[in-house]
Amino acid sequence: MRLIIKDNGDVASAYAANYIIERIKKLSPTQQRPFVLGLPTGSSPLGVYRILVEKYKAGEISFENVVTFNMDEYVDIPRDHEGSYHSFMWKHFFSHVNIHPANVNILDGNATDLEAECVAYEAKIKAAGGIDLFLAGIGEDGHIAFNEPGSSLASRTRVKTLAYDTIVANSRFFGNDFDLVPKMALTVGVQTVLDAREVVVIALGPRKALAVQRCVEQGVNHMWTLSALQLHPRSMIICDEDATLELQVRTAKYYKDIERVAQSQGFEQVFPSKILTGFPPQSIQASIVVDETQSPSVSSPQSTTSYLLRASPATEYSTISRSPSPDFTPDRMGSRIGDPAFTRRLTPAPERQELQDRSKTLLPALALATSVNSVNA
Repeated sequence: MRLIIKDNGDVASAYAANYIIERIKKLSPTQQRPFVLGLPTGSSPLGVYRILVEKYKAGEISFENVVTFNMDEYVDIPRDHEGSYHSFMWKHFFSHVNIHPANVNILDGNATDLEAECVAYEAKIKAAGGIDLFLAGIGEDGHIAFNEPGSSLASRTRVKTLAYDTIVANSRFFGNDFDLVPKMALTVGVQTVLDAREVVVIALGPRKALAVQRCVEQGVNHMWTLSALQLHPRSMIICDEDATLELQVRTAKYYKDIERVAQSQGFEQVFPSKILTGFPPQSIQASIVVDETQSPSVSSPQSTTSYLLRASPATEYSTISRSPSPDFTPDRMGSRIGDPAFTRRLTPAPERQELQDRSKTLLPALALATSVNSVNA
């Protein structure tokens, strides 16, 4: 995982926007093979969207062959409500560039069947060939999308209850009225994000500093879901100086030194291979021995490892059938040893045991003899 530290939010946003533009140009998308871009909402990506719009108007980038998938949407809020993520995206980005409306994908929080909507969203992502680059923000509690603390790191797109802190933070988009903020949302899962070929996170300001510290300096933890990026082969966090306030000084210096050396050597992150990030092309599938996996869904969670390391998941949650247990057979370790003397030592009160064994042998014979004598009489 790369950590890019810039002087301020404007420089960090410019770096993220230019990185996205570079990736789109490098792929040279066509109508048959579009660039698939995952997008977030919130205050953190606003600077990125502003620069992308400026670059488009300057003729430096086209979004004609770009397909987008947004991370989340509130449940039971009108699509044209100013607080909805549909409105947010069209206001700040889509209406200012040449993206085709048919290429815009946002979850429908008003769907009749919310679970079916989530499963269909995962299917759309797969049908588009997987997400090439997922841009993401970060919550103050370290959540990515609406994967609140405690979310499964193998989670897929689903209905999610929002945490109290998230509702309070998002109230700024609803006139600071807590009661107006929706309490549930549809969101892509952690594993959905990890399946992208690249993940770029933008984290700005001191309020994100603790989340950055937990996700960079500590281990993978479902209470800080962004930390799952440590498992991704092509992940990057771009932040300003204020967002590094909780990091150890030597940690920040370490990452700055790495980037300085990379720039001096003319090294840039290699464009991600489909082999490494979960969507191997048909031309190489025959040379790789892997189990075929079904389309990920709510009912079949995936592991957080790469495609090549992933075990075949169960297709549904179901009761595992087990064979009947064999009849219980009393057994003693002493009976497995051929030496009678050793067997005798392993037997508690051997004299009593020997007497009981003789009784078991003699009693049937005595009973038979008694029965014969009775018949003769």
